Amino acid sequence: MSLYSGHRYPPSIIAHSVYLYHRFCLSFRDVEEMLVFRGIEVSYETVRQWCKKFGSGFAKKLKKKRGGYGDEWYLDEVFTKINGELCYLWRAVDQDGDELDILVTKKRDRKAAMKFFRKLFKGQPNKPYKITTDKLRSYKAALNDLGIKIEHDTAQYANNISELSHQKTRSQQRQMRQFKSMGQAQRFLSVHGAVNNHFRQQRHLMSASNYRTLRDRRISEWHELTETSKTELCS
Repeated sequence: MSLYSGHRYPPSIIAHSVYLYHRFCLSFRDVEEMLVFRGIEVSYETVRQWCKKFGSGFAKKLKKKRGGYGDEWYLDEVFTKINGELCYLWRAVDQDGDELDILVTKKRDRKAAMKFFRKLFKGQPNKPYKITTDKLRSYKAALNDLGIKIEHDTAQYANNISELSHQKTRSQQRQMRQFKSMGQAQRFLSVHGAVNNHFRQQRHLMSASNYRTLRDRRISEWHELTETSKTELCS
């Protein structure tokens, strides 16, 4: 049975809508308007339902295709308000800035850090040779309790790469007028990170021709894993 069975819109339009919402800082209404310019009449609520239904599945396929990441991990946690309640967003990235995993919790203590580490190590095929964090004591306590013997760097400014990784999330959160629940935040950010990892290239480090080649390859891979066709979308 097709992944898109029961949907009257072509798979390419559904997958493209999910791509637009998670790749760029857009609202559901923005995606609706962008589709209108292509002659596609879709309500923003339909786009929301598509993202909710297909987003996590696409993200899992992207992560499986990507495999392992870098061997230096940078972790950071920031507070975020969800329905007026103070929560914490934990994020881990590698030395290239690719997101490894995220977790939303109500606290920032040792138990929360342990939960994040368990989720992080479970989702990665290989352990890093070094972990860099800020000076939050919960990190060290959690690593000790889990019996993980890895170099742990807490030097000042060493964790800037992880701290900067929160900027895009903050922008999207403002666009969404804040998250409505911890579950919504977890679901959205998990997909958001996977999609951006896939399409993100360090353009300043490569020639224009290499960038276009890599970009086209990533687009083709997206169509392959979403079971869609670029030709169908352009027709």
